[in-house]
Amino acid sequence: MNAPLTALAISCTLKPSPAESSSDLLGSQILAALAEHGVSGDLVRAVDHVISPGVEINMGGDDQWPALRERVLAADILVFVTPTWMGQHSSVAQRVLERLDAELSETDDSGRPILFDKVAISGVVGNEDGAHHISAIVFQALDDIGYTVPAQTSVYWNGEAMKGIDYKDLDETPEAVAQATATAARNAAHLARLLKADRYPAE
Repeated sequence: MNAPLTALAISCTLKPSPAESSSDLLGSQILAALAEHGVSGDLVRAVDHVISPGVEINMGGDDQWPALRERVLAADILVFVTPTWMGQHSSVAQRVLERLDAELSETDDSGRPILFDKVAISGVVGNEDGAHHISAIVFQALDDIGYTVPAQTSVYWNGEAMKGIDYKDLDETPEAVAQATATAARNAAHLARLLKADRYPAE
């Protein structure tokens, strides 16, 4: 019997709610595809929360990252979605990655990194090149802190350069994006289930 799994999608759009967001749309589509494989999930828009600069678990003051961190730790699958600006991931995405850096020193009761046995999906949208570059940065950062990257779990859409059409403005999801989303969801759910049943060994 398939074990139930959970996912958290973090949208790193620069737009606070309730503005429409292409990153939110892609994140929601990935969550919907994961649901077809028995994965329940939620999406959070990082910019709607106070995420203080720093690389500690709790930066004090009005820092709201600790509450978001608990949701990250509770999820079997992290869906990390960012827009492309100037060929790079967003500043919000960088802030989230920097806060996740604190997990490098966090271990479980067996001495294993606390994020072992969890998998990650990358989502990138934008009207310029950079999706492969951004996914490489995101996956390397998430791998460093313990996430496992399943096969073909980079989902992206690049619009025509220097044009005003965003992903959210499309009449329908391009077939290539839909196929990539389906593959990413299937592979991520499969690997997350395997790791939940048979964890990485301790030292």
